[in-house]
Amino acid sequence: MDTTTWHPDLLLLFLLLLGVSVFNIVALQLNIIKTLPGFPGDLPFKLETGYVGVDELEKIQLFYYFIESETSPENDPLVLWHTGGPGCSVLTALLYEIGPLSIDYEKSSWNSTTLKLNPYSWTKVANIIFIDAPVGTGFSYATSWEAYNNSDTISAATNYNFLRKWFKTHPEFLKNPLYIGGDSYSGIIVPIVVHEITNGNEVGVKPAMNLKGYILGNPLTSEHDDANSRVEFSHRRALISDRLYQSIKTNCKGEYVKRDPSNVLCANDYEDLCKCLENLKAVNILENICTSLSSSNPTELMQWDLSSQTEDSLNFLRLVSRPPYRPQNCREDNYVYGYNWANDQTVQNALLIRKGTVKEWLRCNGTLKRISYAMETPSAFPYHRSYVDKGYQVIVYSGDQDLVVPYLSSQAWIEALNVTIVNDWRPWFVDRQVAGYTVQYANKKHHVTFATVKGAGHTAPEYNPKECFAMIDRWFAKYPI
Repeated sequence: MDTTTWHPDLLLLFLLLLGVSVFNIVALQLNIIKTLPGFPGDLPFKLETGYVGVDELEKIQLFYYFIESETSPENDPLVLWHTGGPGCSVLTALLYEIGPLSIDYEKSSWNSTTLKLNPYSWTKVANIIFIDAPVGTGFSYATSWEAYNNSDTISAATNYNFLRKWFKTHPEFLKNPLYIGGDSYSGIIVPIVVHEITNGNEVGVKPAMNLKGYILGNPLTSEHDDANSRVEFSHRRALISDRLYQSIKTNCKGEYVKRDPSNVLCANDYEDLCKCLENLKAVNILENICTSLSSSNPTELMQWDLSSQTEDSLNFLRLVSRPPYRPQNCREDNYVYGYNWANDQTVQNALLIRKGTVKEWLRCNGTLKRISYAMETPSAFPYHRSYVDKGYQVIVYSGDQDLVVPYLSSQAWIEALNVTIVNDWRPWFVDRQVAGYTVQYANKKHHVTFATVKGAGHTAPEYNPKECFAMIDRWFAKYPI
């Protein structure tokens, strides 16, 4: 048997002479992860990680996790999934929401995170690219400080470039139905990425993408309108009285975000509103606030980020002395396990993270949002309105206990599209139990499904994974949810 060792350059030349494409040569070098620290045995699904240089000089390197569908990778949808913030790592979605792995709290400690399979992973029915975006999020990095300057439109264009380059090394997925998805602040980014792909397809940019629609969970659409809806939501949830609701609606004239500073009656009602809401957990009003973490500042009630999503190492230094997790403890304790796992050098080695590129992995990079990111899009509604004649399939879902982005505001902008109701408001079920409520709209080939998830917060799959999996499984299969 010939045991000759091929020099890499000779092997490349040999493959070229055989007619093997450059794309397939690159594909031979894709980073397939077989095992991960904390998970016993080999991974029972195909996980690939890597970086894609998205600008001409490749100064921006976006990190991704790609997980093939566990059912039929060649036929199932392909989803590009974003996480919100802006600046929250997509590892949040992978470990806490829709990915195939979750944290086994009973077997974990502060010093050792154990992983287990998530029986409600969306990768059972879809191929998913989880992308750390924008640059500065998670394990994505840039080689110059200037490259960290970002905005909604720049981020969306960058993500489109990422997808174009990703397809060059994965051409076999070009035929799969493509969906762009995300939650929270990604409600701004996803529609702009859809815009980039739509325009690219229409002007003949290669490769053409088989875009079929998009997925939005608890989505920010208009910072003003979403925040303004918190007052009506609070009234419907009996968090404020009928008297206060009628008074503040009259005195503030329905405008609670841009209040007239000279309007004393409005200011007094707003102060009473804040007193009613200041000790609630905005991401899910049914849960208790964490005694170790400060509650939302009542003066910031009408700002975008009520949820204290940003994190830094100080949060964890304050938390690490706590006893092991128990179900009655604060939900935010869960994130410590992910923080410790992602910052373990053996984990980063296993994920093939480039050494020295990220000083510390953070679930949400608050510095990015405060300093280098321009939240420049007042509303994503014009994008949604422009797609009504494109024939896309759209699903928007909301946890019905979410005060950050109340379901009322999402339903309002969908109604404003002036699409026809084809299936009116009704309950949907999982295991014969009401899982939420849904309504379906259509305009010729364009279909929009709106669904609430009963008892869930911001974002819904973290709270109700079983129900959310049933929802997306039915939607992909074009069944009524």
